[in-house]
Amino acid sequence: MKLDGTELVGLLIATSFAAGLNAYATVATLGLLAHGGILSLPPGLQLLSSWWVIGASTVLFSIEFFADKIPAFDLLWNAAHTFVRVPVAALIAYRATSQLSPEKQLLATLVGGAIALAAHGGKTAARASITPSPEPVSNISLSMGEDVVAIFLVWFASQHPVVASVIVLILVAMIVVVIRWVVRALQSLFRGAGREAADLQART
Repeated sequence: MKLDGTELVGLLIATSFAAGLNAYATVATLGLLAHGGILSLPPGLQLLSSWWVIGASTVLFSIEFFADKIPAFDLLWNAAHTFVRVPVAALIAYRATSQLSPEKQLLATLVGGAIALAAHGGKTAARASITPSPEPVSNISLSMGEDVVAIFLVWFASQHPVVASVIVLILVAMIVVVIRWVVRALQSLFRGAGREAADLQART
């Protein structure tokens, strides 16, 4: 499938979100789709169809597949991958828009990184909320769901890029609202705890 300008934007929005969930799965899926002739990548991303890139990203995805399903360790893994998922999404957007002006290319890079950061933040928040549960099933189920969503989203965007981008933008908006709600709840909690501590100290 050869993409026009609007479809390329849609693909980049969707793949940026997918990379925020699992960068290795995103790169491998893009490479396989391009290698199989299902998706025509921009010249700057043709390297992804190389078997070397596909193989390396598949191996890394296999490692993450298991590491990301270990309770508690998955939080450390996700924290470290803030420095992988966001830059990968930004780099994909940068390379895909190499034919544009430097200003538009920079904008695409920043937007790609921001969308990946939102997806990564939502993923990390969800993982942190279920980690205290005593059984590992919830962690494994959530992680597998994230892997499936990342792979499916890239494939779906290769066929319906505009629709995929609309879905992603809705998800990003939902994540932003939830994160703001969580931040406000934590601030309220800390303020309440501070007042209680101050009252207790005044009584003593």
